[in-house]
Amino acid sequence: MLNNSEILQIIEKGENSSVEFKTADVRPESLAREIVGFANSQGGIILLGVDDSGNIIGNDSTKNYDVWISNISRYNVVPPIHRVYYETKLSETSIGIIEVPKGFDKPYQTSDGKFLVRVNSTLRSASQGELLRLFQQSGVFHYDLTGVSNSSISELNIFQIDKYFAKYDIKLSNESPNEQINILKNADILTQTGEMTVAGALIFGINPPKHLAQSGISLARFANNDLSSELLDKKEIEGTLDVVIDTCTSLILNFIPTPSDIIDNKRVDLNKTWSKKALREVIANACIHRNYSIVGSKIRVFMFPDRIEVISPGRLPNTVTIEKLKVGVSYSVNPVISKFMENMGYIDKLGRGIPMVYNESKKIGKTLELKEIGEEFKVTLEL
Repeated sequence: MLNNSEILQIIEKGENSSVEFKTADVRPESLAREIVGFANSQGGIILLGVDDSGNIIGNDSTKNYDVWISNISRYNVVPPIHRVYYETKLSETSIGIIEVPKGFDKPYQTSDGKFLVRVNSTLRSASQGELLRLFQQSGVFHYDLTGVSNSSISELNIFQIDKYFAKYDIKLSNESPNEQINILKNADILTQTGEMTVAGALIFGINPPKHLAQSGISLARFANNDLSSELLDKKEIEGTLDVVIDTCTSLILNFIPTPSDIIDNKRVDLNKTWSKKALREVIANACIHRNYSIVGSKIRVFMFPDRIEVISPGRLPNTVTIEKLKVGVSYSVNPVISKFMENMGYIDKLGRGIPMVYNESKKIGKTLELKEIGEEFKVTLEL
């Protein structure tokens, strides 16, 4: 709960992406729209009894706002959402505070079927791409199963597929063309119409960037500790996911300084730093769990003298929080990609990766920061 001092500071700053003012005579439909917009975004608070200019108008002392808002949250918001409501007095004037959480059952809509998102201090209907991402976060829709337009089996690396299926005693290259297609469809490498799936292209494609320009990693190394400093090196890392992960991990290891000295005729590292296993885990998570439906942005790895930042497009799924990640809650934005990469030894799907990196951070005395920023997820590793 916010105290009066915090509420006054919020009113002074005005409406923004997480704050909305409403007077007591607001219509139920209008309040429902604001609740939906916050729930589909990052959550926020609605101050009831404050006008758009920040003037404290107050509420009707005879009205039970808690019950009224409960009914709106239950009947005017689909699916119903739990919210927190409480009241306080500012200069003897009563106002209400509605705390709307980031929704766990996205996408939310109004009772008349409108999917809304909060952008700065305004509401608007979700675009097709935003709605797609909201359904992905709910687990209803998985983009890695969609087909890659104008692609075909001819763009798959059959040698790599043979290598993958060897453990199952399947050799695709020995099968008839029709049987090859059937196997690849059943494995979710091809769609039922014969196109590569996004997962198939990323893991077994001959040239993934041809169709998926958003795949791969942009790696940049800077002279000082901010983005405005001199750019020392920049590389575009492309290829199948295993190649991208291994290449990026190796480049990071080459760039990380490891001061050492000769002690008793033996070279000894003087500075504890991140292990290859931890670095590969962070890069693999970014590649496997990013949102590939966000087509205008690659994964970005920024290396500064004091830290490494790994920024991947896409938010966490609905029920996952950063605190849950630290204790091993696993999630799968891209279940087909996750299945293949687990079988290839890049993840174990038990949620042990982030806890392992977190525990290593404590052992070596370095900070690990996980942060969700808008439509991106950032991992920062202190050097």
